[in-house]
Amino acid sequence: MNASMDERLAKRLAALRNESGWSLDELAQRSGISRPTLSRMERGETSPTAELLGRLCSVYGKPMSRLIAEVESSGIQYLTKQQQMLWQDPHSGFQRRQVSPPAQGFHAELMEASLPPGAVISYEAPPVVGLEQHLWMLAGTLKLEVGAETYLLKTGDSLRFRVDGSTRFEATGKIAARYALVICQP
Repeated sequence: MNASMDERLAKRLAALRNESGWSLDELAQRSGISRPTLSRMERGETSPTAELLGRLCSVYGKPMSRLIAEVESSGIQYLTKQQQMLWQDPHSGFQRRQVSPPAQGFHAELMEASLPPGAVISYEAPPVVGLEQHLWMLAGTLKLEVGAETYLLKTGDSLRFRVDGSTRFEATGKIAARYALVICQP
């Protein structure tokens, strides 16, 4: 994510909190993220990890892709690869490319994700309960826990599921786990 994208994300996070009428302390209680960390994110002094964004999205009731789409500066429907927003989690190395970003009037979005070998991303709760997801493995292996169920996905495998609890993604192979993900709004 480039510097201007980081700045726009920081401003949007601050705006969401203000729109909700919450203080930093109240948001910290709701999200489980410390007040100083929230403050640094809103001022653009630190880039949030996927896990932190996931927690904030749960509090605000929106998928991460919607939050990221809100800070995109363009409503373009046709996107070249260079125009597709690429975001990287500074902690895990997880990369997320918005291939077909969310847009008004559409209920689905497509993204490409890559998780380095051995990396793990966990979400305690979905941003929106019942969020429909379709995952297709492009390369590598991925251990995916959806609530109490565990799946080991290999190249070419697919999984369709609704998220109503915790999820955990772990790249278990020697190469990055690369997958396409379609998210459909309920």
